[in-house]
This record gives sequence, C-alpha cells and structure tokens, in this order.
Amino acid sequence: MNGASREALAAAREALDALTDNTSVDAAKLAEELAAVTALLDREVSLRRVLTDPAQSGEAKAELLARLLSGQVGGPTVDLVSGMVRSRWSQSRDLVDAIEELAATADLTATQQAGALDDAEDELFRFGRIVESNVELRAALTDRSATKSAKAELVSTLLGGRANPVTERLVVRLVTAPRGRSLEAGLESLSKLAAARRDRMVAVVTSAVPLTDQQKQRLGAVLAKLYGRQMHLNLDVDPEVLGGISVRVGDEVISGTIAERLAEASRRIAG
Repeated sequence: MNGASREALAAAREALDALTDNTSVDAAKLAEELAAVTALLDREVSLRRVLTDPAQSGEAKAELLARLLSGQVGGPTVDLVSGMVRSRWSQSRDLVDAIEELAATADLTATQQAGALDDAEDELFRFGRIVESNVELRAALTDRSATKSAKAELVSTLLGGRANPVTERLVVRLVTAPRGRSLEAGLESLSKLAAARRDRMVAVVTSAVPLTDQQKQRLGAVLAKLYGRQMHLNLDVDPEVLGGISVRVGDEVISGTIAERLAEASRRIAG
C-alpha cells in the first residue's frame, strides 16, 4: 500500500487494538464478522468503489455502510469499518485488503488472549513447510476447479483436532479466498501478523540438525540484538545445510554475503 492507504491502515490497526483491549469485545467474533465484510466487498466491486470514492463525504460513506451492515454484524464491527471508510484510500482494493488483515489480526489477538499465540505461529509455519514439500497437496488446495467446501474439508482433515482452531480458520480462509495471492505468500503474511502481535520479527532458521533449547535461546538473543526487536524463530531441518545454519529475516539472508554476522552468531551458539 502507498500514501493515503498506508496511513488509513495504520489508523485502522490502532482502532482494532483499542477495540480488542476492551474485555467486553469478543475478538474471535469480531474476526469472523470482519472476514464476512471482506467477502462482501471483494464480491461487490461497485460497492467498494463507492465506499472509497474521494468525491463522497466520509460521513455519507459511513452511513451507507452502517445501513448495509445493520443487523448483519455487531456494533464493534460496524464502528471499526465505518471509521475505515471515512479514511482516504489510494485504491478501492486497498480497503478490502486492510479489512482482511484486521480479520486475521483479530483472530490472532483472540489466540494471544488465550495464551496460545506461539502455537499458532509455529503451526502456520509448519503447514507452510508441508505445502512446499507436497506437490499434490498444494495442487489440491490451489485447484481453481475445486469447490470452497471441498478445500475447507481438506484443511479440516489435515488440521482438525491437531492444531489450534484459529490456525485452521486462518488457513481455511486463505485457501477458499486467496484473492490473487499464492498459498505460500498468504501463509507467510499470516506468520508475520502473528509475530507482530508481540512486536516480534520472524527469523526462518534452517540447520542440519535440530537446535538445542540453549542454542535457540542464544540465537534468538543474538538476532534480537542485531535487529533491535524480539525475534520469533521458525525452525527447519535440512541435512543439505552441512553442519551450518541459514537465517532469513524478511528479505535478508544471513549467509556468506554478511559473514561477520553469521560468524558472530555461530560463535555465540557454540559458546
């Protein structure tokens, strides 16, 4: 997102945080309703264009939205989305992307409140790895000819009873309504949102053998010092690493191109 949309999304995130800090607001219900609004606006192109038309007053757009959603969703959802349509958006699609992000964030907030956010982060990462390594599974989950119910049932078979319910809901939404994203990109985006709930960055760590708890703690501390933020480690084992480790933080890979950092991290892990 650029310009006005970035500012509008930042304001929407703050509004969501304020809502979910209120113990009377059910974050899981809010997430479900925001997902429903996302589906509505994704489907109704003309409506979302009206709601992001800079020629229309913010109040007029908010009143229109409130009339449409009245009786369909709760007051917190109406208030949150009404505030969003009062803002200016660079593109009409940006509004839908933002509401979708807030839906996922609300679900992750509910999980955090239940003390299970770490589990959800790890499950999203692991599911992404499974998809990458299983061509047939990826094909089934991204098959455009398959019905949404068939894809949802497949995800339920894979994750139902084995993963946090929020993890299953997030993955179901992603595979049934990818909205132009690849499955891998969608899972990575969800993982980043989960990490952001604790103001942490995500580091994907690949090693030849599983790291010990002590090694994980040391590596986390080193990366937190390097990047100035708490770091969530997504751990993967790949024998082809040949005894070393590879660390990816966002678009940056700690490898031979920045050998000093890797050498320092390796020394401290060996510690």
